[in-house]
Amino acid sequence: MRMLAAALAGSLAIAAVNVSREQAESFQRKLTQIVQQAQTSNERERRTLVTEGEVNSYLRYKAGDQIPVGVTDTSIGIQPQGRLNGRAIVDLDVIRQRKGSGGWFDPMSYLTGRLPITASGVLHTADGMGRFELTSAEVSGIPIPKTFLQEIVTFYTRTSSTPDGINIDAPFELPAEIRRIDVEQAQATVVQ
Repeated sequence: MRMLAAALAGSLAIAAVNVSREQAESFQRKLTQIVQQAQTSNERERRTLVTEGEVNSYLRYKAGDQIPVGVTDTSIGIQPQGRLNGRAIVDLDVIRQRKGSGGWFDPMSYLTGRLPITASGVLHTADGMGRFELTSAEVSGIPIPKTFLQEIVTFYTRTSSTPDGINIDAPFELPAEIRRIDVEQAQATVVQ
């Protein structure tokens, strides 16, 4: 869940790929394989290739219960050299209602409804750890500061195990014995 949330949070511009239930099933099988490989002892490196189409198909058809309520139409674009772009429609009214108005200087008080949020950055992974380096973020095409995006991410990623939500700058442990993720054009290779 943390890896999915980090990817969504840190990489929210639309990927122009076709999605299908078949690709969603393929990604599900690959996720199951990655988890099973983590449970078996093996000295040799194991690689699993996932495509942008599979990831976006999974997000559309299978990941519903893993995506917070109020976040819809998620997509991720995978580009060379670790770059990720993502997009989601986010219900900002939910945040404002629970948080209350912050007054004139709170940007949240000026944005209402379900708006597209996009973000771009670079995913760095090595030695079982990951870090997302945000390079830009926008709401409805208007650039926003990292602190504004962080407020949205914090709100939508709070759980009982992470009451402060996910910090988009914080390094995170890769799950399932993943050593690194090699990101290339429209695909990524998970290395265990």
